[in-house]
Amino acid sequence: MGGPTQEERSAKIAAEPSGDFFYGRRYYVQKTRFWGYLRKPHESWNRAKLVVFNESQKTNPDRFPENGPAGQRYGFDNNFDYRIRGNYTGRQIYEPNSNQILPEFKLTSYEVVDQNPGWLFRPDDRYDPTRITLTPR
Repeated sequence: MGGPTQEERSAKIAAEPSGDFFYGRRYYVQKTRFWGYLRKPHESWNRAKLVVFNESQKTNPDRFPENGPAGQRYGFDNNFDYRIRGNYTGRQIYEPNSNQILPEFKLTSYEVVDQNPGWLFRPDDRYDPTRITLTPR
């Protein structure tokens, strides 16, 4: 997936702004309905949680048809970094296509931070759009 060295990534996380928001990494796997990973400012991605968004107040950044034109289809923003605002609802949601129970996060706003941040958990990460390959360790 390319990207920074581990030292560069750690330095970037240590220097990032803090606030009442989370950092999110969009993680798209075909046929799943989780959104991606969220972490608090200054926390390692290894502490991030895979979440399902509650879109009752704000829709996902990529809320497009799955068969739309390139750049305008569901999952077009895979591996984008976002600044995400909202809160965990306390509910756990069953995501049937990945057979996981995941925390629900009520999305209220978002902004793109980086469209090409590189690897997520380790420099040797391998992305496969048909199965879950990116998990914290």
